[in-house]
Amino acid sequence: MGVAAGAFPQQYELAEFQELANCTLEFSENPDIAALNGKIRGNPELSPLADRLPSDPLVYAPYDAIGSYGGTLDVLSNATEAGTSDFLSVRHVNLVRYLDDLATIVPNVAKGWEWNDDFTQLTFFLRKGHKWSDGHPFTADDVKFWYDNLALDSKIIEKPKDYVLVAGEPMTVEVIDPQTVQFNLPAPKPGLLAHFATSFAQGFQPKHFLGQFHPDINPDADKLAQDAGFENGLAVIQAYFGNSDWTDTPSPLLNSPDKVANLPADVVPTLESHIYITDTTEGRHLVANPYFHIVDTSGNQLPYISEQDEVYINDNEVRILKLVNGEVHYKSQSLQLSTSPILLENQEKGDYSIQLKPVIAMPVVSFNVTSEDLEKRKVFG
Repeated sequence: MGVAAGAFPQQYELAEFQELANCTLEFSENPDIAALNGKIRGNPELSPLADRLPSDPLVYAPYDAIGSYGGTLDVLSNATEAGTSDFLSVRHVNLVRYLDDLATIVPNVAKGWEWNDDFTQLTFFLRKGHKWSDGHPFTADDVKFWYDNLALDSKIIEKPKDYVLVAGEPMTVEVIDPQTVQFNLPAPKPGLLAHFATSFAQGFQPKHFLGQFHPDINPDADKLAQDAGFENGLAVIQAYFGNSDWTDTPSPLLNSPDKVANLPADVVPTLESHIYITDTTEGRHLVANPYFHIVDTSGNQLPYISEQDEVYINDNEVRILKLVNGEVHYKSQSLQLSTSPILLENQEKGDYSIQLKPVIAMPVVSFNVTSEDLEKRKVFG
């Protein structure tokens, strides 16, 4: 590419890239993006690309070459909420992520972060002008809403997950300004950053959208929900968000098909690269997010791939047959080593390749830095 590496391999912040490349990046979009946006019920007519990107988008350097727009990625999953994680990982984003080396944490939704000296305060810096897939601003309020009104609210999730607690105690989330959010921890928890880099449970949710149905935020939440045919606002949140931290839950298109038309949108707005427009017991279909926050080094807004199609096949033999016939572009989860001979035998016929890799695992041994014995804390660090 001819541009020196930045602070992190394979990616740059916009100002960093422009300085290293001695250029001003001009942005381009998928020529079909307006038509794709038209398939997302509830989305407004598209504004110009400059208004849809953050003022400081993340810049990805391609592995080999700049890509081309268009096409549909065809994938297989087992069933609703079963065998979907490999496909989810293709579009997933969180505040930070791991590089391919599985050791280096780098910016993603957040452009940066900062720990205090004793790992009891973690501050994230967000991107100015970043927007949800429906065009509404994404801010620090969306992080605080996720934590206070979803993760810790027993009306939504009966019992808080361990990762949102520190030694069994809640953190506090403080909005410093629209682009700065701070996690204040009751005790050191240096692994919190790594959690955001690995978990499918995203550290943000759209307050402007889900908050309208939350009775602690909107006094008219129940009436709004009842007008749409739901018992109360919490029932609408459950239809969109579910009652756990698992990201890939059924949408109202599947769990409330007789009421979804009364709701403002078919699915909850997202920051991911693609958004669902259909959701059935047979599979799901997605289109590119018109407000995605990443561009390539030529200024092309990602993703390149216009649409994604996910078909549910729970029979292993049928899954293998579809792979052998070249009907699928990518599959990882639910494939066993015992099927490798037939897959290897038919690579040329199916025009695919197989990558046999060791299991990715993260064995960890750590000291209990929250021990009640203060002297042990000193020793354990």
